[in-house]
Amino acid sequence: MTDFDPGAVRAFRFLDCRFDADTGEAGLDYAFDDGPVMTEVLRFPGAPFALDGERAAAVQRALRLLHLVAGVSYYKAAVPAEIRIEAYDIDAGTAALLTSVYENGLGEFAYRNGLSLRGKIVFPARGSAAPAPPAGLSEHAVVAIGGGKDSLVSIEALRAAGVAQTVTWVGGSPLIAACAARTGLPTLNIGRALSPLLFDLNRRGALNGHIPVTAVNSAILALAALLHGHDQVVFSNERSASYGSLIPGTGEVNHQWSKGWEFERDFAAHLRSHVAADLRYYSLLRPFSELAVARQFARIDHYDAYFSSCNRNFHLLGERPAQRWCGVCPKCHFVFLALAPFMPKPRLMGIFGRNLLDEADQAPGFDALMEFRDHKPFECVGEGRESRAAMELLANSAAWREDALVKRYSREIRPQLDPADRGLASLLEPSDDHGIPGALWERLRANFGA
Repeated sequence: MTDFDPGAVRAFRFLDCRFDADTGEAGLDYAFDDGPVMTEVLRFPGAPFALDGERAAAVQRALRLLHLVAGVSYYKAAVPAEIRIEAYDIDAGTAALLTSVYENGLGEFAYRNGLSLRGKIVFPARGSAAPAPPAGLSEHAVVAIGGGKDSLVSIEALRAAGVAQTVTWVGGSPLIAACAARTGLPTLNIGRALSPLLFDLNRRGALNGHIPVTAVNSAILALAALLHGHDQVVFSNERSASYGSLIPGTGEVNHQWSKGWEFERDFAAHLRSHVAADLRYYSLLRPFSELAVARQFARIDHYDAYFSSCNRNFHLLGERPAQRWCGVCPKCHFVFLALAPFMPKPRLMGIFGRNLLDEADQAPGFDALMEFRDHKPFECVGEGRESRAAMELLANSAAWREDALVKRYSREIRPQLDPADRGLASLLEPSDDHGIPGALWERLRANFGA
């Protein structure tokens, strides 16, 4: 097996993309220089699709956008200086969106690989694009489900608001499938198969690391919504996703940039202007902090035995339901800490199978969440001030204050904090930065504030 040298690659090529309405299968083709074609395959249930007129044109535009966004998985293997788009042209607005997605979405990848991508990613723009007309879509939400608490809060909020919805996910996770089935709602499971040649390149020395997967999934769900004639794509990203980890000497690096408000705002506007004027994209939880979402989830016990936010153990969950939570990763730490102030202690320990806050050797993990002696982990976790506020609540709780890490907080960390830096009230106030439709927002705000 010969090594793959990323530095020897001159160009990344977007070759072409296609969709078969009879089978529901899409193909996305890429290549480096004159190398072999790397084809990604997606399968959309519901075929055959009857597409004509403006909806057929919108599907084609969404397919090309997906081709361009999903290319980030392949481009990162070598990050060459030249990008070529060979089967169609893009305008300056599309090029600007893609540059933002690749630069910001690959921020953690670049940091870990010692690379600087700012100003080096150039998408060739040629010509202009006419504003996209409406595609004749019906009022219905395609709602992304990830198996964790956030999407389940969104699903139940939409249900309470009377919004018709289809629970949708990409890939074959048994845990997500079980959570989706538990909702009792219509479901849509989209298949995605990356090119096997990409994994071969990784084994041979390609650059590797984190990509903006939410951006890719957003483009996939936008295409799915159009195929089914639905007018809304709904995610469950809360406002803390907009804040990254502050790295000394580097600045801010946001692991979850494509879950943040900047991406949501720009992608939503691009869908309306370039894909279909009547297609809405928004996060239902954008105005809220992680603690506000945790408080809302604690009011629902329907999913206690089904949900998991643990990334480390995710691949085990189909065969080993007892391993839904590894108990040692940043996601487990944060979800436990965020739920503890709002959920009876026996219930929370029943979900996790243990009390993470009474395990003294877990102190460094919780310190990082509070941004005490360490930066926020490269994970989808809340802001440091949210973790400090949660720990402060527990320090004042008779049920929790004797646990090892809560006692340590009271003894060692609390004396170093300004009282204003550990309060809860401001964290429960919703933000005005969101794209939720007006009438729905009023109902949602009342529901969260109750």
